[in-house]
Amino acid sequence: MQSIQTIGIDLPLKVLVWQDAAGATWLSYNDPHWIAKRHGLGQEAESTIGAMSAALDALAKIAAGGP
Repeated sequence: MQSIQTIGIDLPLKVLVWQDAAGATWLSYNDPHWIAKRHGLGQEAESTIGAMSAALDALAKIAAGGP
């Protein structure tokens, strides 16, 4: 947010857990790489974006009952 303030519209990161009409449960979120591209963040943010993406992936796997 310090380098490009408009990214504040997408931060903090959010995860939506929802159930469809068939009863299946879903976990949805915007990929941090997409958010970075949307706001024009450069390579200087890549390590941070990678860490955010890895954390969300891990959370999704845990929520889905994976390893």
